Amino acid sequence: MLTAFARAFKTPDLRKKLLFTLGIIVLFRLGQHIPIPGIDYKNVQTCMDLAKGQQGLFGLVNMFSGGALLQITIFALGIMPYITASIILQLLTVVIPRLEALKKEGQAGQGKITQYTRYLTIALAILQGTGLVATARSGSLFQSCPVGGQIVRDDSIFTTAVMVITMTAGTALIMWLGELVTDRGIGNGMSILMFVSIAAGFPSAMWSIKQQGKIMDGWLEFGLVILCGLAMVGLVVFVEQAQRRIPVQYAKRMIGRRSYGGTSTYIPMKVNQAGVIPVIFASSLLYIPALIVQFSNSKAGWATWISQNFVKGDHPVYIATYFLLIVFFAFFYVAISFNPEEVADNMKKYGGFIPGIRAGRPTAEYLSYVLNRITWPGALYLGLIALVPTVALVTLNANQNFPFGGTSILIIVGVGLETVKQIESQLQQRHYEGFLR
Repeated sequence: MLTAFARAFKTPDLRKKLLFTLGIIVLFRLGQHIPIPGIDYKNVQTCMDLAKGQQGLFGLVNMFSGGALLQITIFALGIMPYITASIILQLLTVVIPRLEALKKEGQAGQGKITQYTRYLTIALAILQGTGLVATARSGSLFQSCPVGGQIVRDDSIFTTAVMVITMTAGTALIMWLGELVTDRGIGNGMSILMFVSIAAGFPSAMWSIKQQGKIMDGWLEFGLVILCGLAMVGLVVFVEQAQRRIPVQYAKRMIGRRSYGGTSTYIPMKVNQAGVIPVIFASSLLYIPALIVQFSNSKAGWATWISQNFVKGDHPVYIATYFLLIVFFAFFYVAISFNPEEVADNMKKYGGFIPGIRAGRPTAEYLSYVLNRITWPGALYLGLIALVPTVALVTLNANQNFPFGGTSILIIVGVGLETVKQIESQLQQRHYEGFLR
């Protein structure tokens, strides 16, 4: 990987793209530290110091925002509204025929879906920004902080509107920066910004583990976490690169005087076909009961049961529910993202067939059979990776978020692999050997 980056900086065109991407990253990190108007920043810092990494229900969103959520900066919402909007549009594509037709129109239809995603992102940013301001004003953002209710001193409608508009504009700016990186930089812009947000919290989390460790001044715990993180990275790289290649052969066709086809290729079916989306779905769904109890202030039996079982992540009921939800969403997302019948029809249309399998419905049934068999290990792998932070927190008796969490490792490794692949592909286009060398 380092060799690829070194060769890229020696190529003028790639060097410009890499420097442009680094410049956008610097602007993005700068915006994550600029507070919005109407916030008492001293009280925010006081509560942040008292929290010491205990992010509670807002830990996932705070991780995706690079720590900007709890600091209530202009980029406090991060890219979560865009991620949520993208997932919603992907799910609606299966349900709404108009969106499904746009998806099949190619680049023009995809541009229209992208426009809808932008509009939905702005709407979600307004909704989430309003909720964040209300949460900060009520003191629920930092429950254990004595000055948590004094973060927002002005309760006027004008101040609230300015705060929500500022955070919404910050989300729109993040969207624009991500699209700039995609067009003029290296890699997918949103993925790069997500990578930066998650990686930014690693140093402070690691140092907190060292400071709170008890054996050898915390260095033993620090080393164990590093070893565990390296093992997880190796496992994620191995599984993310694993795929089942189904061979496909195309028959020869005569069009005019030319012969087409007669080639052999394959359909790559990844073990982890769903990526990190099932983990995000399951985490978001498990936050809902705790949020309802938090804002309802009810002392009924159901509220007590939810507070005991679903607020703390180390409870067996929470762990089991989290694991089952990840497995369910893995199968659900694979079912809506990969259509065996559509793939079989396209193969039949262009004269393709799987050796030993008849074209048409038998091919679709065979693809569905292989997909179900290969999704099981992928779903179990996602569930086990996501449970590593919980097991680590219980084992180390730590009271901060585990830095090498399943979601963060999946995203960082996935984005890193894709970015390096893009750099290497562009290097191969510019550095090739001639016939006489």
